[in-house]
Amino acid sequence: MNTKKFGLIFALTALCVFVAVGNVAAADKFPAKDITMICPWSAGGGTDTVARSLVKNAKKYFGVNVNVVNKTGGMGAVGMGAAATARPDGYTVGMITFQLSTFQSMGLAKLSYRDYNLIQLVNQSPAAISVAADSKWKNLKELMEYAKANPGVVTVGHSGAGGSWHLAIASIAVKNDIKFNYVPFDGAAPTRTALLGQHIDCAATGIDEMLQMYQAGKVRILAVNNTTRSALFPDVPTMEEAGYPNPNPILDWRGLAAPKGVSQENMKVLVDGFKKCFDDPEFQALAKKLGLPLVYEDPQGFQVFLEGMEKTLVPALESVNLYKPM
Repeated sequence: MNTKKFGLIFALTALCVFVAVGNVAAADKFPAKDITMICPWSAGGGTDTVARSLVKNAKKYFGVNVNVVNKTGGMGAVGMGAAATARPDGYTVGMITFQLSTFQSMGLAKLSYRDYNLIQLVNQSPAAISVAADSKWKNLKELMEYAKANPGVVTVGHSGAGGSWHLAIASIAVKNDIKFNYVPFDGAAPTRTALLGQHIDCAATGIDEMLQMYQAGKVRILAVNNTTRSALFPDVPTMEEAGYPNPNPILDWRGLAAPKGVSQENMKVLVDGFKKCFDDPEFQALAKKLGLPLVYEDPQGFQVFLEGMEKTLVPALESVNLYKPM
């Protein structure tokens, strides 16, 4: 073989090796394409707003976009189930929400946080116990004492049986041997309307859902169901400050998770990238504007929180006859 032909063969071989190595390196790089985030609630709702706001600047941190897709139904079980059963390559993640903590306890779905690789907790929203500004009850003690003396008379509006606000007030009631008359509504908006129209005596909602009415002086928030005061509601006492200690409050929550089986390497990219999305100044500013209480927990802290939440929910569910474990 002459020298010229040998040199050509060597060059072609080297080129093939270089291309092959380059392709392997490209294949190993994650993410190499856009990531899909499944939102289990409808477009325009609170969880959808959080999801889209969180990933608005995701390309700065991942190098690719994170695209939100809504898959609704079954009190969130459809979308959360789709995230749990997606291909475990890291290219599909899901928003998971409070309802995941109740599915098995209420006999609704065989789905729990154990079906995911957890990424992070995004927020915790405490319940507010509110009355109209002209209500006869000026503080929580007056309301609770009246309710205890008159079982089943005080009507409490909430946004659906088995929801976070229903169970938050039910947990408080059962701990204090009080019987409320619970009135469900289809969301926070009709609950607020009923409160102002004096169709219900008080309302259990997310404290952020009362922000505008609180600022306008239309409602009096008697207490926030949390262990610390909210910075946006500095005059509103905690349950303990109002005279009814509640060290393990039921909180609404939202977080991120990936399917079980995603590699450790890809999970690290997801955890680090979404933490940067969480810390993004634009997301932080929007959350403050909306009154959304952001709370970050890494995968380990998120798991500890969810374990405790499941245990706290059981007596509340039992008290309203919704505990039907699978």
